[in-house]
Amino acid sequence: VQLQASGGGLVQAGGSLRLSCAASGGTPSTYAMGWFRQPPGKEREFVAAITWTGSFTNYADSVKGRFTISRDNSRNTVYLQMNSLKPEDTAVYYCAADSPRGSGGTYYRGFGAWRHDMDYWGKGTQVTVSS
Repeated sequence: VQLQASGGGLVQAGGSLRLSCAASGGTPSTYAMGWFRQPPGKEREFVAAITWTGSFTNYADSVKGRFTISRDNSRNTVYLQMNSLKPEDTAVYYCAADSPRGSGGTYYRGFGAWRHDMDYWGKGTQVTVSS
């Protein structure tokens, strides 16, 4: 699976950005998808994740109410709408995907696992929020 993130840039505090992640190869419409970020000088951290159907989502407390993750399986694309951006949201943002397990690919690890790691990673896109 190849993941290509785009949409990063420079924005003022209070502004908005929408990140996109296009997936190719494998069967991305069956994968859970997520966004992570790595602020300068810090460890990578979980931002948001979404199940393969798009029915369920999960967010880090720091972005809850401001960020929205969504997906369009017809386009093999996942989005991260970021509103009310703050300087502390400045980071490299990474798109990730997690494949189902088990015979027939019917078992999903769940948010507890996805918040820590996923199977496939794309190159990041830089988001810079100025104060």
